[in-house]
Amino acid sequence: MSELELNGLEVSFGGIRALRGIALDLEQGEIVSLIGPNGAGKTTVLNAICRMVEASRGSISYRGQDITRVRPHLIARLGIARTFQNIHLLTGATVLENLMTARHTQTPMNPLAALVFSHRAKQAELRNRESVEEILAFLGLQRFRRQAAGELPYGIQKVVELARALCLEPKMLLLDEPAAGLDTEEVADMALWIQDINRRRGATILMIEHNMNLVARVSDRVVVLDQGRILTQGTPESVQASPDVARAYLGMS
Repeated sequence: MSELELNGLEVSFGGIRALRGIALDLEQGEIVSLIGPNGAGKTTVLNAICRMVEASRGSISYRGQDITRVRPHLIARLGIARTFQNIHLLTGATVLENLMTARHTQTPMNPLAALVFSHRAKQAELRNRESVEEILAFLGLQRFRRQAAGELPYGIQKVVELARALCLEPKMLLLDEPAAGLDTEEVADMALWIQDINRRRGATILMIEHNMNLVARVSDRVVVLDQGRILTQGTPESVQASPDVARAYLGMS
């Protein structure tokens, strides 16, 4: 059974067909990269999986469950988390508060128990804090824990957003341009983290990325979108050698 299946997925905005019959399977433990020119429909794929946009046709299945019409706020509880191309942090909150907020979405609590801070509430808070501290250490963010997220350098904010997604304990992680705006050293660090998240935490990863060095380094498979359709897919080497990809993605003739 596939981890994720997109079957004939179509998304339209008014008269514009953003996705046209996308059929894609991800096996458990895969790292799959979506590439393609701007406007190809890459982010729309992630938004459809997360239920931020409605599918016009087709279906989305996760671990055998049809999630095409599942309410958006329930997606994370199923084990799917994502990051965004444009950082969506609580800029006035500290790094620690951003991560604890994410943990709290995974541990809903009786309001009365939370208000009186019952023994059960204390135990849940301790578990949440332990999980957050482990993720801070994993991504080397300990020294930033008390700083406001909005005051951090852009590259660190990208890592904090990744940390927040990990706080949801995802089995599937959707990454929207994790290397955007990062320098060469930061991209190398991001590659190592993506591989560790996949291997050590067992997360299947679907990633949108323009940095072909990162794509080639971490991907098991690359899927090329063009004008809402899958143009081709294969290993990073075979995709980069494809004349069709050179024309559509690299703008070559």
